[in-house]
Amino acid sequence: MGLSLAAYIDELHQRSDLIWPNPPAIVPMKVTPSLKPLPGIKAVTWSVYGTLLQIEKGVLLHHHEQEIRMQIALEKTIKEFNMWNSMTRRKGQPWEGMLIIYNRIREDLGMVSSKQKGDFPEIDSAQIWKKVIGKLELKEYTYDQGKYGDVDDFVAKIAYFFHASLQGAKAVKGSRDTLAHLTDAGIRQGLIADGQAFTIPQLLHALKQQGSFASLAEVLSASLMTISYQQKIRKPSPSLYRSAKESFKKIGIQPEEVLHVSHRLKDDLAVAKKMGFRTALFASDKSTCNVTASDVRDPDMKPDRLISEIAQVRDILQV
Repeated sequence: MGLSLAAYIDELHQRSDLIWPNPPAIVPMKVTPSLKPLPGIKAVTWSVYGTLLQIEKGVLLHHHEQEIRMQIALEKTIKEFNMWNSMTRRKGQPWEGMLIIYNRIREDLGMVSSKQKGDFPEIDSAQIWKKVIGKLELKEYTYDQGKYGDVDDFVAKIAYFFHASLQGAKAVKGSRDTLAHLTDAGIRQGLIADGQAFTIPQLLHALKQQGSFASLAEVLSASLMTISYQQKIRKPSPSLYRSAKESFKKIGIQPEEVLHVSHRLKDDLAVAKKMGFRTALFASDKSTCNVTASDVRDPDMKPDRLISEIAQVRDILQV
């Protein structure tokens, strides 16, 4: 059956032979929080990367513009999963050959058109690696199914290993306690997030570094998680927010009773606002929250509230 993805991630980060990149330090923004209480909020949705998780550029990258970063991540992945012996021999280093394969598959998957006008297709990172493994299996590549599980479980683990080697991530200050406190106060919580199969266990692992946490089910409702790789579309696709809206309606919560929190304004909060959600801009890191004063004042984008710390959501909800 193999380790669960969550257990695999925990085990990886206990190993002394692996070195993981750290996220860049936060570049503080000069903002004045807007924390006036918002009455009638019954639920909160969160973006993950850049909001609950501190990460370079505030987004999960499939490809890094710095070739050295791709080199390091691919070299580590090839070594970790013993891929070299099943790779086609090319001129140059193994990572260079893998980069060609990886990019070709990534670009092909990215060219798939979305079903609805205005939507943007999402690339499933695990599917990239599933296609890579398919090519390796032509040269009799095998792996330990007892440790990694079936092929879908295996490629999800490869995808996490690669991305964790490419971008460091950690929970934003106050995330764990804020999520727990809102749950204790009876506030339902979910996600509207760009993410991959490993995003939820990655978030759980990061939050546990701030305090005990058995499961994200303690604070996030599975039925209220709208994640891009599952929907096959990414932000700012309107259909992503419509799906989230329907999830809440099924449990009797209207969009105006939901507060969506994100560091992204134009391509996240502005769309949520159009769908009827209340919005809060998380303006903490200048390197990830790319907004101007005119953006914040624009009536089509203007968030209902502005926070500089995750814990300030509690002030807005008065809990």
